[in-house]
Amino acid sequence: MKTANERLLNELIGHEVDLSRLSNGQVRAIIKILNSKDAELRAALIEAIDNLGADLSAPAVDRALADVLRLNQATLVEIRQALDQATDSLISYELAFQQGALRAVLPAVVQDAFPVAAPVFSQVRAIAQARQFQGRLLREWVAGIEANRAAAVRDAVRAGVVEGRTTADIVRTVMGTRAQNYADGILQKPRREVEAVVRSAISHTAETASDAAYEANRDIISHVEWLSTLDTRTSSDCRIRDRLPYTLGTYKPIGHKIPWLAGPGRIHFCCRSTKLPILKSAAKLGFSDSATRASMDGQVPQSTTYADWLRRQPAARQDEILGPTRGQLMREGGLKLEAFYNDKGKLLTLEELHERVLITSENA
Repeated sequence: MKTANERLLNELIGHEVDLSRLSNGQVRAIIKILNSKDAELRAALIEAIDNLGADLSAPAVDRALADVLRLNQATLVEIRQALDQATDSLISYELAFQQGALRAVLPAVVQDAFPVAAPVFSQVRAIAQARQFQGRLLREWVAGIEANRAAAVRDAVRAGVVEGRTTADIVRTVMGTRAQNYADGILQKPRREVEAVVRSAISHTAETASDAAYEANRDIISHVEWLSTLDTRTSSDCRIRDRLPYTLGTYKPIGHKIPWLAGPGRIHFCCRSTKLPILKSAAKLGFSDSATRASMDGQVPQSTTYADWLRRQPAARQDEILGPTRGQLMREGGLKLEAFYNDKGKLLTLEELHERVLITSENA
């Protein structure tokens, strides 16, 4: 019989797959907004370049590009509104999921004594909007992308006119070419920035909602564990934190020194990590009957960690993830994943790693 913690882990793994699909869908929806404005942007850009006079000062170029800049601003406003709607829906979904998951795994007798609580949507929404990710609020990220797109277009137009290039050449520089699926235009960089912000906003919002859900149920939750995705794209920051325990709410390390930092889903752009709530044992909840103990006990569900998974991978995949030098040290030197990090969870440089290995061998 699986314990409540093991069943909860299974629920959350499936949930992460759903969130990944949701994130992909939101990226497609937002990029579709950008793409839908391309024809209008191209026409406005052609007209602006054709009407640009000899004065190439920044104010003069801005005046000539007024329609282009207004369209750019309107596009990013539309994106911001779409993101606000998406994150609001996500908060509602995440709160309902977390409440349902806890109810699904807890024995009825435990729920009678400790009813599963649900945070207030408006409070969670306010926290998500007021909490930065990667150093900025969501609205600040969107405003920054708008400013960057405007500056990129302005600079390309000025440079193109000064160099004596044709209108068609300048437009191709900005928009890209059909042969390259428009990926060779200067607007491709802000397009990638939009995708990164959308993915990060989704993970940030989901983690904020689950933070609130777990803290609202701290009477039945002991602590949380970091959960990292088991594949080659997992970052070095997330590899070392996989399955490490942290206190609930304050997120202090338990039995180790690796800091929580911004937390899973927020520690870096496009982070796919999440967290697992570890339920309290039956004894800690005050239950002594055998049926409840069998359902609740088993504090930490057994599962493969990132380090376990990596050790079982082929040499080529280990080298892809760690680099050939570290991969070789893992295979031939018997080093564990944690040996490649300092006590703050930062990946050691090859020089630092060599020095550590040297000191260890001398002290052996």
